[in-house]
Amino acid sequence: MLQNPKTIMHIQDPASQRLTWNKPPKSVLVIKKIRDASLLQPFKELCVYLTEENNMIVYVEKKVLEDPAIANDDNFGPVKKKFCTFREDYDDISNQIDFIICLGGDGTLLYASSLFQGSVPPVMAFHLGSLGFLTPFNFENFQSQVTQVIEGNAALVLRSRLKVKVVKEYREKMTVQNGIEENGVVSTNLEKEVGKQIMQYQVLNEVVVDRGPSSYLSNVDVFLDGHLITTVQGDGVIVSTPTGSTAYAAAAGASMIHPNVPAIMITPICPHSLSFRPIVVPAGVELKIMLSPDARNTAWVSFDGRKRQEICHGDSISITTSCYPLPSICFRDPVSDWFESLAECLHWNVRKKQNNFAVEEEEF
Repeated sequence: MLQNPKTIMHIQDPASQRLTWNKPPKSVLVIKKIRDASLLQPFKELCVYLTEENNMIVYVEKKVLEDPAIANDDNFGPVKKKFCTFREDYDDISNQIDFIICLGGDGTLLYASSLFQGSVPPVMAFHLGSLGFLTPFNFENFQSQVTQVIEGNAALVLRSRLKVKVVKEYREKMTVQNGIEENGVVSTNLEKEVGKQIMQYQVLNEVVVDRGPSSYLSNVDVFLDGHLITTVQGDGVIVSTPTGSTAYAAAAGASMIHPNVPAIMITPICPHSLSFRPIVVPAGVELKIMLSPDARNTAWVSFDGRKRQEICHGDSISITTSCYPLPSICFRDPVSDWFESLAECLHWNVRKKQNNFAVEEEEF
C-alpha cells in the first residue's frame, strides 16, 4: 500500500506555462494570408511597427511581396527593403526565427506549422480570417500585444503535433525529380530505399485517410503498437491531435479535447457500422494504417488538408505524437482562450434559457 499517495503524481496547471526568452527576440516571421486584400493594411502597419519601432529583422515569404498592392506601393518601399525573404520548400529558416506572427485564420496557423518540420518558434496568431478558433488576438491593439510578447509577458499552450511517416512501394509511374512527384505532390524529407519511397510530415490538426473519388467503401486496417485494433469500412478515418479535435473530427461526431490533454483521437468518417464510435488513445502510441488486403480500391491521404496523395496496396502510414509541439501564445491563458473559442466560434451549448416557475400568490 502506498504510504503517501499524494506524492506519486503532480498535475501541472495549464495556466502555469509562460513564454520565457533566454535573450531578447530579434527576428520575427510574419505570415499573411495570400490573396486577401483586407490584410494589406494590417500587414503594412505591423511590419512598420516591427522594423521601425522595435528594430526587428522581419522575414516574409517572397510571394507575399509579389502582390501588386505591395510591390507598387512607393511609401512602403523603404520598409520592404529591410525584409528577409524566403520560399517554401526551398529555403530553410528554422534556425533564424525567434517567433512568428500570423495574420489570417486557422489555415494561416496550419501553414506556419508546416514550414517547421522540427522545432517551432512561438506563434502569435491574429484573428483576421473567417472562423478563428486558433487565433485569439484581435488586431485593434496589436502594438501593446506584440510588445508584451517581445517582453515575455504571455501565457503559452503547447499544441502537440503528429509525426507521420508514409512508406510507399516504389513504382515506375511515381518517379521523383527534384523532390516533386509526377502528380505534383511536393515531398518533404524525401528518402529512397530499394523499392521504397519514404516521406515524413509534421501535422498540427489531423491526418485524413478517405476513399477519394471511388464509389466503394474505404477498407483500411488500423494497427496500434503493432496490433490490429480494427478495420475501417466507411468513407475513411481521421487521426487527430487535441487541437484537431475541434476541426474535421468535430464535424464527424468526435468529442472536443483541450490541447493540453496528451492524446490522439481516432474518428471514423461515415462508418458502415452502428457501433463504431470515436476513441481516444494515449499520446506516444504508434498507429499504422494500411489498405486491407481485400480492399476493392485505393485510399487517399492528406495532412492538415495538404500534400494529398494516393495510398495503394503495400503502402503504409505510421503516426505517433511528435516531439516538436507548436507553442501557441495565448491571449489570456490556455483554459480561458479555449472556452472562449468554443463559445464564440462554435457556439458550444448555445440554448435559450429555461423559464423558472412563476411564484403563485398565497391564497388567503
